Amino acid sequence: MNFLYNKAIWIGVVLVGLMLVTRSNLISHFGTNLFLPDASMAIFLLAGLFFASRVFFVALMVLAVAIDYVAIAQFGVNDYCVTPAYWALIPTYAALWFGGRFYAQAHQSTGASLGKFTAISFVAVSAAFLISNVSFYLLAGYFAQMSALDYASAVSRYYFSYVAGAAVYLAVAVLIYAVVQTRVEAKHSEHGG
Repeated sequence: MNFLYNKAIWIGVVLVGLMLVTRSNLISHFGTNLFLPDASMAIFLLAGLFFASRVFFVALMVLAVAIDYVAIAQFGVNDYCVTPAYWALIPTYAALWFGGRFYAQAHQSTGASLGKFTAISFVAVSAAFLISNVSFYLLAGYFAQMSALDYASAVSRYYFSYVAGAAVYLAVAVLIYAVVQTRVEAKHSEHGG
């Protein structure tokens, strides 16, 4: 089997598995104290990086909605965020996916490329934060009595944790990628290729 094809399958399996384990922290509903923050931001960005097909984006969106449905219907997770603004998850996650696609075209195995990845990831995650919060303010129906400035002030305190949560998962992904890439290059040079 072609190595790149096999690698793509494993990356897809890991991204889907990570979403299943972390989204709405469903793992805690099975009698464990393990808490893993939602990795959806990093997952959609990495999906854009590794998969050019928009079908994978759509499949991840369907999976995210299904997980949310099960979490609310079966495990009693609060449905506060399920409002007309929920539809804004599509452009929110699309910003991340397109950030990954944008970086995929510029990727090189260099330190400068890592800097580009960091900058693009920061912009994509920040755009996702902005899209999700502006749409929630405008469409959720909870904030008729609150000015946009007051709302922005209230949600801005969550910005750092939003970016930091994605950054932790992305940093782990970069480390794993570097280790795997180093091993592949070492094997390639061992076999004289």
